Amino acid sequence: MSNVAIRVEDLSKRFTINQGKVQHDTLRDQIVGGIGAFFRARRSASNPSRDRTNTFWALKEVSFEVEKGEVIGVIGGNGAGKSTLLKILSRITEPTYGCADIHGRVASLLEVGTGFHGELSGRENIFLNGAILGMKRAEIARKFDDIVDFAEVGQFVDTPVKHYSSGMYVRLAFAVAAHLDPEILLIDEVLAVGDMAFQKKCLGKMGDVARNGRTILFVSHNMAAVEGLCNRALLLTQGRVTSSGNTSDVIAAYLSSFQTSSRACVAARSDRKGNGKLMFTDVEFLSETGTVLDVIQSGKDVQFSVGYTSGETDLRNLEISIELFATSGQCMLIMNSEMVGATFDSIPPFGRFTCRIERFPLSPGQYHLTLFCRVNGSIADWVQHAVLVIVEAGDFYGTGRLPPSTHGGFLVAQDWACQDGTKAAVGGQVSCHS
Repeated sequence: MSNVAIRVEDLSKRFTINQGKVQHDTLRDQIVGGIGAFFRARRSASNPSRDRTNTFWALKEVSFEVEKGEVIGVIGGNGAGKSTLLKILSRITEPTYGCADIHGRVASLLEVGTGFHGELSGRENIFLNGAILGMKRAEIARKFDDIVDFAEVGQFVDTPVKHYSSGMYVRLAFAVAAHLDPEILLIDEVLAVGDMAFQKKCLGKMGDVARNGRTILFVSHNMAAVEGLCNRALLLTQGRVTSSGNTSDVIAAYLSSFQTSSRACVAARSDRKGNGKLMFTDVEFLSETGTVLDVIQSGKDVQFSVGYTSGETDLRNLEISIELFATSGQCMLIMNSEMVGATFDSIPPFGRFTCRIERFPLSPGQYHLTLFCRVNGSIADWVQHAVLVIVEAGDFYGTGRLPPSTHGGFLVAQDWACQDGTKAAVGGQVSCHS
């Protein structure tokens, strides 16, 4: 028998965009709208090039194989097609063309609420999901207590799930998907809804599932989780597979795709989030004297300068945040205007925000920078992975000794001493008394 659990060949998915729905309040409006739609369809058929501007390929000719028992990470930026791929494999949506052969019972956790009926209780949804997976009632009953214990919803198990918080919902959904012995488990970024303790618990459970020979496709922006759990990875870029193979190599290819120029433009980024009342345009790093930097040195003063534009005439209660993440996905440094009490009473329609850091504290390595803005409590702009930040070793301690290259970490002022009843010297010098 074939050892292939999933085989995907030329899988493609096209969506129609910019086709807003028009409300027809009267019979006359409906007739006029119908006639207009007829002639628009005729024009599209006679001139296919017109129609291309209204379509978007979420996936384009994606092909790969997953063997039974493999744990595959699927990574890529927002809008790369990761969630669309899992929805097709879960039979939630159909491909435009291409095919996917799946050999085995599939359980999926794609977004909060998928596969659950809000009016049914947690208990009823457990049995419903098990039945959908093709399990017998006795088999579900045998796993029931383990599912409830893992999800930590014991006292609410007979409450309709529409009353659950998003955290409770996802805990129960993951517990059902992981405990009902699927042969193939599809997991999207939905685990980000849970708290840190539950995420760690889920990753441990996925590791147990993988060790039992199950097949897992795991979509995540947490590179540490992908590298620790997956033995192979796929990189999707604009709907295509651009890298496949060893997890570390694919992650490195993904991170190297971030902009590293001295002035990284983000104005054209389409995967941003927010209401657009303010939008970031570019990022650059400056030395203390204003020189544009390609890399940042540990221990040197540096300014982060972020360009913006806004069509609003009265922007108030602005919160600007610049966040640096390690390649593992862990947040290492947050520069936030609100935390330090910086206020912007009025700003021009376009300009730059700057944040100065004395003695830059991160150790040598690669980090990625995220930009965030909130206006009057609502997210105005949020650009993840805006630019790759390269930090080189610098004489942080003034000793002439450079810190080693690492995968990220902090450099902090230190005083060392070895004491035995006598107060040791301070000021960074090491002394030992006996």
